[in-house]
Amino acid sequence: MESEAANPVRPTAAVTPSPQPRTRPRRKPKRYLSHENRILLLALGSGAAGVVLTLLLLWTGEHDPNTRWSLTSIVVLLWVGFAFGLRAAVIRPLQTLSNMQSALREGDFSFRVRGAKSGDALGELMLEVNTLSELLREQRLGAMEASALLTTVMTEIDVAVFAFDGDQRLRLVNRAGERLMAQNAERLLGKSAEELGLLECLQGESARTLEKIFPGQSGRWGVRRSVFRQGGKPHYLVVLADLSRALREEERQAWQRLVRVLGHELNNSLAPICSIAGSLEDLMKREIRAADWQDDLRRGLRVIADRSDALSRFMRDYSRLTRLPKPELRPIDLNVLVKTAAGLETRTAVEIEPGPTIVMNLDSDQLQQALINLIRNAVDASLEAGGKVRVGWTKNANWVHLIVRDEGPGIANPGNLFVPFFTTKPGGSGIGLVLSRQIAEAHGGTLSLRNREKDKGCEAIIQLPLSP
Repeated sequence: MESEAANPVRPTAAVTPSPQPRTRPRRKPKRYLSHENRILLLALGSGAAGVVLTLLLLWTGEHDPNTRWSLTSIVVLLWVGFAFGLRAAVIRPLQTLSNMQSALREGDFSFRVRGAKSGDALGELMLEVNTLSELLREQRLGAMEASALLTTVMTEIDVAVFAFDGDQRLRLVNRAGERLMAQNAERLLGKSAEELGLLECLQGESARTLEKIFPGQSGRWGVRRSVFRQGGKPHYLVVLADLSRALREEERQAWQRLVRVLGHELNNSLAPICSIAGSLEDLMKREIRAADWQDDLRRGLRVIADRSDALSRFMRDYSRLTRLPKPELRPIDLNVLVKTAAGLETRTAVEIEPGPTIVMNLDSDQLQQALINLIRNAVDASLEAGGKVRVGWTKNANWVHLIVRDEGPGIANPGNLFVPFFTTKPGGSGIGLVLSRQIAEAHGGTLSLRNREKDKGCEAIIQLPLSP
């Protein structure tokens, strides 16, 4: 044994312990009996008094010892057996329901609880669980069918669809998007919008046109962007539609209409000019002319001049139709606008049907011109039948309707209403309705004409948004 001198104790500096914050002593978690054991104890407790009384009578009476022990064993066994039987009768349905809920949580909706019947508390619960399982099964089937339909639509539509997460990484692409990027989905998923060349589609206006070259195709594209949430986080859906084909078709049809109109007007003017010029040339070649040849010459030159003026007016009207300036929007009172346009008609009095007080941002000059054209057409139609012309306006949700009604013969050929230079009126230019529709569409609205349902005549309706 080593002595204290061999191992001297070194003195240590006194250390003052820092004060520790007082903490409440943790309470020991209470131990609760399980539901099964509580049921068992309740069952045993409910029969304990009867068992004790039975045993007391049994052991205080005059019975053979073997009989006493036999009866005691029977009573105790029956008591404990009934208690455990009651425990099982209560616990087993609950275990069945627990297994049923577990199956529902796992997505297995094929299980059903047996013994469900009405008029019983436990049976009613089982019926509700079975009903819930059936409902979830139907909803799951509906979701699967909707998902299959969505997948089919996404695959077959001819527009490219891309879905990006909050970090601008691609999470979903359809077959058209794969063709546009010239890669399959496995290589595209997970790439950023910048790597795919789609970053500008996630910026700027949500709906616009874009001229862009992609690996699989180039042209003009209609871009639509929207935001949806998945897992509580924002995601972005980008849809790219190829506008080149539609624009080329519209351009081809526009050229056809233009050539048809121009050819019709040019033929109407050039045919008589050529014919009269040839007749005048023959007249001048004659050595012996009639006494009134100078009158024929003057009449022919006058016809040529008139047709040339008509052709010049046509070209001037066409230039006016194709050079409509962009509307300059200012706050305008509709009441003042309608009264001013109606007051410019001097052939007949135009009745004004008052509407609500509305101040809108409009181009007063352009919209007044559109109203003047419609009122003039309405007066032309009403003068033939001796009817009246009414002008009014109404408000419907976010739209305003300017309405011009006449009591004329109505529209006989509605298919040619908006064909440029088509007119049924002598001396008409055929551009009034087309110009009025362009003005309405430039304000974000529409122009429609239709025959009145209950009265004779027709009505022209300019529909304008309250917030252009």
